[in-house]
Amino acid sequence: MAELPLITEIKSKARTLKKHIVLPDGIDERAIQAARKLVDQEIVRASLIGNEQEIRTKAGKLNVSLNGIPVIEPAKSEKKEKFAKLFAEIRKAKGITIEDAQKTMQHPLFFGAMMVRQGLADGSVAGSISTTGDVLRAGLQVIGLAEGINIVSSFFLMIFPDRIFSFADCAVVPDPTAEQLADIALTTAANHKKLTGEEPRVAMLSFSTKGSASHPLVEKVQKATELAKKKRPNLILDGEFQLDAAIVPKVGQSKAPGSPIQGNANVLIFPELNSGNIGYKLTQRLAGAEAVGPIIQGLKKPAFDLSRGCSVDDIVNVAAINALMGAM
Repeated sequence: MAELPLITEIKSKARTLKKHIVLPDGIDERAIQAARKLVDQEIVRASLIGNEQEIRTKAGKLNVSLNGIPVIEPAKSEKKEKFAKLFAEIRKAKGITIEDAQKTMQHPLFFGAMMVRQGLADGSVAGSISTTGDVLRAGLQVIGLAEGINIVSSFFLMIFPDRIFSFADCAVVPDPTAEQLADIALTTAANHKKLTGEEPRVAMLSFSTKGSASHPLVEKVQKATELAKKKRPNLILDGEFQLDAAIVPKVGQSKAPGSPIQGNANVLIFPELNSGNIGYKLTQRLAGAEAVGPIIQGLKKPAFDLSRGCSVDDIVNVAAINALMGAM
């Protein structure tokens, strides 16, 4: 399959940034092959984290050279004691001892996250063999939430031949509060612009359009809309909308004539995970959109999760996206 033009553009932009991305699932054969591609294509500087002997043995079997690809084994790193002290300090309110911290920093996910926190890497990409829970836990405990944001969430780029949408949250937060939903909208809008270059036009989705129905589920979306507008008054954001009012100009003008969206939304914020997950898969499977993601957002610095069924090219693409999202 030919590469999507947007992915080609993202890789091109990533090359100019010369970012350093760590791959904490370094013992996975796909991560080893992805690191080689990333370096050979000069998309990012890539480092593999994990047991060095195991990584080098697997690379040999794959006939993949590790020239130009640092291999970092936490247990042998000169940074291990410093990182353990830092982690113990960060988590002291949770009762973490230095012994606990030393053990935790042996884990490639946590070691990689600390490299990102300390500016020794610009981002991390894992999940080909690690669980989503472990990837997010390392990101939250070490890197922490972005300023003014109270939730880690995700979004998908949904790519059609003539349009690109961002859908959120479709993978992480089961039932966000109004406050969390507002933050999901703001982070998704910012990241849509970073990756596509388009001005975000954000629609807060519901089964109601501008008060056409009355229900606590609708009220949550209405509250989230107002909170997001207060935080980012210059952002083109409105709701609550039924889907057709958000993306069909004729319907939008009829159902919400005074809205700045006018049926031209490119960022769709779903009210909870049921609708978000179903929505992106319907769009992918029935409408033929290319789905890129889930892309993790909301941390101070980018730490991304992969599907455990990901391909080598998926890792390469996500690393390029990671580089871009950490650049602004």
